[in-house]
Amino acid sequence: MAVNVPELQPLLAIPGVRIGTANAGIKQRQRDDMVVMALDEGVTVAGVFTRSVFRAAPVKLAEARLARARALVINSGNANAATGEAGELDAAAVCDAVGESLPEIEGLDVLPFSTGVIGARLPVEAMRRGAAEAVQKLREDGWNAAARAIMTTDTVPKGKSVRVTLGDGDVTVTGIAKGAGMIKPDMATMLAFMATDAAVPRSLLQPMLQRVADISFNRVTVDGDTSTNDSLVLIATGRGNVRIDGADDPRLAELERALTDVAQSLAQWIARDGEGATRFVTVRVRGGVTSADCLKVAYAIAESPLVKTAIFAGDPNWGRFCMAIGRAGAEVDPGRVALYLDDVCIARNGMVADGYQEADAARVMAQSELTVLVDLGLGSAEEWVWTCDFSYDYVKINAEYRS
Repeated sequence: MAVNVPELQPLLAIPGVRIGTANAGIKQRQRDDMVVMALDEGVTVAGVFTRSVFRAAPVKLAEARLARARALVINSGNANAATGEAGELDAAAVCDAVGESLPEIEGLDVLPFSTGVIGARLPVEAMRRGAAEAVQKLREDGWNAAARAIMTTDTVPKGKSVRVTLGDGDVTVTGIAKGAGMIKPDMATMLAFMATDAAVPRSLLQPMLQRVADISFNRVTVDGDTSTNDSLVLIATGRGNVRIDGADDPRLAELERALTDVAQSLAQWIARDGEGATRFVTVRVRGGVTSADCLKVAYAIAESPLVKTAIFAGDPNWGRFCMAIGRAGAEVDPGRVALYLDDVCIARNGMVADGYQEADAARVMAQSELTVLVDLGLGSAEEWVWTCDFSYDYVKINAEYRS
């Protein structure tokens, strides 16, 4: 069960985006598994995609078509990855079905996104029917339904909306995401879609999205595995009363803060809903010579199976943290390292801290949320990563993933 993920609230519509969902029976029959997002003419779209060399067919098509996007088609249950040229043709066929149902656009205007089992062909005919059905259901308030339809092993849907005042106008931001396993994004997250009614040219939207991703989705890891399908899309419809034309407009930074707020919440919820997770963990590393060193240490801790299983057991076996720090590949002087669990100092100068009582650390480890803080004592850099523990259920979920 997800660790303190809030119940999905009604998400705010973004004028210029209409959403419909349908059940194509790709992997399950109980809920919708396809989404179509139709975009008004004149919207701008930015995206960041997985850097995996095994990137899926829909990723290739979506990135190539980004500049002309007028619709998105999303499915869960099948990743359409490791399917070669046939997979690209399958994805294109599903896009064509959307184009046929929306006479104002062509199939080449449609961006495909898929998540699920790797190595299997899409059930194209069923998805063509699903796409047509989803188009018939298009509506501006379809974000909540979409958040549920893109789920795979997620236990809860993930979505957030904010409304902020920028200068003399109001801006709305809504985002949804899915992800629970195979999570160590190398650009964004498995699948995430955000939209705002502000007008922003793509020359500003694309670099802003990358900056947002770098301090949100790129700071979360469940198991250290990067998906073949990672995709993050940002849509600026321009249907609100705020128009940003230049990088020197102070409202651009304010909009970026609002987008970051939504993106960081979604990223945290992915870690909180990690497969089988019972604890949410923030790993914070300070005192590094560089930010890169801090992130190496943070990820080494967050992805260590020995650390993660100890956290699941509530066992303050602090030697496992030392092990992870030592193999991180960062500049580290063991004699200057300090380690904390929340406010409990376990080690100082590379050795057990004076006055340390294991019962104090065990109290922290028993909590559903905790912070692991490492002070490298070498510099002023500081970074963080969000993660979760490894429980018995993580193994069970992934052992039975295709059953």
